[in-house]
Amino acid sequence: MRLFVALAPPEAVLDELDALVEPLRASRHDLRWTHRDAWHVTLAFLGETDEAAVARLVPRLERAARRHRDLSLAFAGAGAFPRASRANVVWTGLSGDRAALARLAGSVAAAASRAGAAPPDRGRRFRPHLTVARCRAPADVTELVAALAAYQGQPWAADHVHLVRSDTEATGRPRYTTQASWPLRPPGEEPSASVQAVPGGPPTFGNRRER
Repeated sequence: MRLFVALAPPEAVLDELDALVEPLRASRHDLRWTHRDAWHVTLAFLGETDEAAVARLVPRLERAARRHRDLSLAFAGAGAFPRASRANVVWTGLSGDRAALARLAGSVAAAASRAGAAPPDRGRRFRPHLTVARCRAPADVTELVAALAAYQGQPWAADHVHLVRSDTEATGRPRYTTQASWPLRPPGEEPSASVQAVPGGPPTFGNRRER
């Protein structure tokens, strides 16, 4: 199964970003705009992972989550991969507890590696973002990036880590289904505390589809 580990922003935050992006969609029909139901912040992309590796991965992800406190984040600014003048992906970035977010992503990647599900891009610098559009062919998105550059969204609390499965539908669009979720450690709680994984626990990507 094809898996990734992610944070799920709350609905109010997605509403705000969706309202910002909506006028831009009409101006660039050459792009494949992502749908809000598929919006997430990837901590680690695992790719194809067999069931034995998943069984080893689940307890390790739980322990990794409990070593990190809740994060305060906000979507901010914009950019493109690999560059705005010839882009494959358009994204909005994050502000807030970025250093703590990078440490969480590092713990998730380490847990996956120990479980035998090492991220294909391990070793690359972690660049937290949310993808708002993909280019069908390399495209100049300089104006789009400029239009989103000053964006500063409302703060939100990231308090769960989600293991998500991605399946490709007949239309070619991915369908996301949460396999399990684990809470991060609330302020004041000792890091030794442990909880059981919650299959498909809230907030969930449940059958989210990307357009």
